[in-house]
Amino acid sequence: MPTVPFDIPPEALSALRRAPGEFAREMRRAAAMHWYRRGDISQEKAAIIAGLDRADFLAALAREQIGVFQVDLDDLQRELGRPPNCPSMHLKSVCRPRA
Repeated sequence: MPTVPFDIPPEALSALRRAPGEFAREMRRAAAMHWYRRGDISQEKAAIIAGLDRADFLAALAREQIGVFQVDLDDLQRELGRPPNCPSMHLKSVCRPRA
């Protein structure tokens, strides 16, 4: 696994009352949740970055009151505009609305 070193002023660690290892773990989780919330990464990748399995990552999201499902409004509108019983927009030309 790649290592990404960076410096943290000692006063930051003391202000947060965290040991360096604990701070690093929290930072990984916070970054993963932040990028997931923004839609930059998937749930699976976010869990990996956070160092958690997927179930624990979902629990961490819930504790932080971050929505588990990320919905892009443009994608949702496209999905809502598709005919009923049409599994994909790619099949829209062969899917017919019920009469």
